[in-house]
Amino acid sequence: MSTQDEDERREYYRIDDTIALEFTLLDGAEATASEALHDSSPLFNLLSELHLLDYESQHLLRHISERDRTLANYLKVINKRTDLLGQALAQNLLREIGPLRQVSMSEGGLGFDHPQPIALGSHLAMKMVLMPQALGLLVRAVVIHCQPQDNGSYDIGTEFEAMSDAQRQLLARHILQKQALERRQAREQL
Repeated sequence: MSTQDEDERREYYRIDDTIALEFTLLDGAEATASEALHDSSPLFNLLSELHLLDYESQHLLRHISERDRTLANYLKVINKRTDLLGQALAQNLLREIGPLRQVSMSEGGLGFDHPQPIALGSHLAMKMVLMPQALGLLVRAVVIHCQPQDNGSYDIGTEFEAMSDAQRQLLARHILQKQALERRQAREQL
């Protein structure tokens, strides 16, 4: 890895988080394809689409609130109802994906422990559910390191590839919210 790549990775703030994570190895044409990934789970796709639509509609809601506060307040209530439905869907989805696990995350990539090694340069389809807002993201990543740990597992480091702007913004917002929560909790403990 070049010094420039290392510098670019360091420009992102990294957090420790607990998420639902499932990944599959991409091979051949899947690994190099430029089109968006699609998951076989209709529930996951629905959850992802709900969050992307929420992100894409935020600027419209700001414009509406400048002109009509009553309508904007009503739309915020509708949005909250949709969020609650999304959280209910996420509870079912978490049963599909499996237990929550500890990861190290930034806008640039994800680090996690895995029981088996994964070859450097392997391309992955990573299905993530970020908590507590139950944000579902399906992204491409490439393995940039795989190091054995003392406990017999492997520390896997990945770098996200070809994320859409909406996905990157949603991930950045999640990281900022997690940072703010950690700061608030640290202040409360003082």
